[in-house]
Amino acid sequence: MLASISEELTGLEQRSLRRQMHTFTQAGKARLFLEGKSLLNFSSNDYLGLARHPQVIEAVRQVLEHGGAGATSSRLISGTSIIHRDLECALAAFLHREAALLFSSGYMTNLGVIQALVGSGDAVVLDRLCHASLVDAVRLSGARLMVYKHLDLEEAERALKRSTSFRRRLLVTESLFSMDGDFAPLEDLQSLAKRYGAISIVDDAHALGVWDTKTAGWDVSVGTLSKAFGSQGGFAAGSREVVELLINTSRSFIFTTGLSPLCVAAAQAALNVIQQDPRRRDHVKNLSAQLRDGLSILGFDILGSQSQIVPIRLGEAGRALACADYLRQSEIFAPAIRPPTVHAGQCRIRFSVTADHQPADIDQVLNALKGWKHE
Repeated sequence: MLASISEELTGLEQRSLRRQMHTFTQAGKARLFLEGKSLLNFSSNDYLGLARHPQVIEAVRQVLEHGGAGATSSRLISGTSIIHRDLECALAAFLHREAALLFSSGYMTNLGVIQALVGSGDAVVLDRLCHASLVDAVRLSGARLMVYKHLDLEEAERALKRSTSFRRRLLVTESLFSMDGDFAPLEDLQSLAKRYGAISIVDDAHALGVWDTKTAGWDVSVGTLSKAFGSQGGFAAGSREVVELLINTSRSFIFTTGLSPLCVAAAQAALNVIQQDPRRRDHVKNLSAQLRDGLSILGFDILGSQSQIVPIRLGEAGRALACADYLRQSEIFAPAIRPPTVHAGQCRIRFSVTADHQPADIDQVLNALKGWKHE
């Protein structure tokens, strides 16, 4: 058995797919230290730069002093505190929903929501580029998985037509896709769901807090606190009945310790900043446009990106690794994205623009990539 594991690792190495973890230390806003070198960080999902915001840090400090570090129990036993309930109410109000429920992570949220709503005899219609957690959730639920081409409304409708014989049907999409940086046509998809009697679920993880993606009309919104909120955890929001069902049947909610009060406090403080200071969102949007325009002028394929997630498609893994190495030599950290995160032949560098970046940082990236193209 151990020999077969070694052979599998060797195979990954030969295909340029073997990964390793790097140990970083923070080096200030939008920078990190790796092996003694300061690098400009374009790999972070802390889109609004709130993970180290003074209000967020102070909120965590106060909770740590008075409430401790952990929830110490599952939510249905003694792991629910007033700050859990306050954040759930605040998220529901922010999203114009009746109720919300916190989970330990975005991944666990997607598993818990899908498995609570469907099972054997049901069907889920899913965009091809939806996050792995959504695909895994459907497979674990026992429901029939029907995948449609990315953003293809006609194929989504054909899948919904095929699903009408199933007991319960879900239509699931991301609002902002995490690897291509493009937006789903949410209004059109919502109309399709209503037409075919499907429950509509939107994963708003990468847009929440940065973009107003008009998700209020969807039956269920799921999201994460680990991106624009600069914290950790996930949540689902919808009607009171849906949330009540999740509380009673969602295994990834029931059978785990409640979200740490520190993460809850950080997310609540971040939500306050998001609502009070729109300049951070505007800054990210302006910088993202600068990067997209510059990359397009240089002739890179940015896959229709419309957001702070800006990929350049490079094809095979070896070419993406070579580009990432060149960027690192230019004091920029933007790792290669390879299978299974993306499909074979779709390897890329994925730049994440944050509020901690400045126009000069975008210029540094563009100048480095110009040099790489001419090598």
